[in-house]
Amino acid sequence: MNNRLLFALPLAAVLAFPAIAQTTSSPSDQSQPAATQQTQSTSTDNANATGKAPLAAPSREGFWGRVNPFARKNYVKRQTEPIRDRVNELDELTSANSKAIKDTDSRAQAGIKLASDKANEADQHALDAGNKATAAQLTAQQVTTRVQTVETVVGNIDQYKASNQTEIRFRPGQTVLSKNAKDALDTMASGVKGQRGYIIEVQGFSSGKGQIAITNSQKMAESVVRYLVLNHEIPVYRIYLVGMGNAPAPTTDETAKTKRMSGGRVEISLLKNDLEQLSANTGAPATSADQMQQPK
Repeated sequence: MNNRLLFALPLAAVLAFPAIAQTTSSPSDQSQPAATQQTQSTSTDNANATGKAPLAAPSREGFWGRVNPFARKNYVKRQTEPIRDRVNELDELTSANSKAIKDTDSRAQAGIKLASDKANEADQHALDAGNKATAAQLTAQQVTTRVQTVETVVGNIDQYKASNQTEIRFRPGQTVLSKNAKDALDTMASGVKGQRGYIIEVQGFSSGKGQIAITNSQKMAESVVRYLVLNHEIPVYRIYLVGMGNAPAPTTDETAKTKRMSGGRVEISLLKNDLEQLSANTGAPATSADQMQQPK
């Protein structure tokens, strides 16, 4: 019995010693919140991302130090509760930061897409403006070319150049056209059908003297004009007729002597200006300009 008592006393002392040590460490544990609050109140300037001060190391660690092999559940809970709260706060902060990053990224992507669309739209507008400017420049060049052509033609509208000349001979006292004369007139008239900017000059010459020669030359020229108007539908306003009588025939050789003729003859000259060229270049009808050439 004494042996059992001797064995039980040391065992009870060993088992009671952790309880005493846990009890002595409890005031230290209870003093931790006050020390933590004091640390938080003095460390507001050093707050971290969670808005709270960092966890401070315990001022007293108890008899067993930081690792107590005989720690109770409440003791462990008191020790780990601040860490768990900070971990939860860190998780919430990480989730909020991740959400904010996603929102910022989505807004950035939307802004980039909007800017890209605006840039593409601006490029398309610039391309359209460039095409319109090129078309306007081409149109301006065409208008300038036409205006220059019109100015040239208008400046030379009364400048006619001889393009074809035909001479018809008449026997003395004859005013009727022969077959050869008609063939020559047909050939000349076929070249002016549908054209603009031309006139036909008909000059009659006759042998004899005075008014008789002028009358004969007038009749021969009238027979030519009548044939052109009736058979080839050449407008009368395009034909200029004059009876020259027994006027000497013009010659380009100044040294040659003027020759008198026997019988009569009619000279038909086809004269053209640049009005036909203007009509071909501009594609516009030349009726109004053509009417300017009508005899008054």
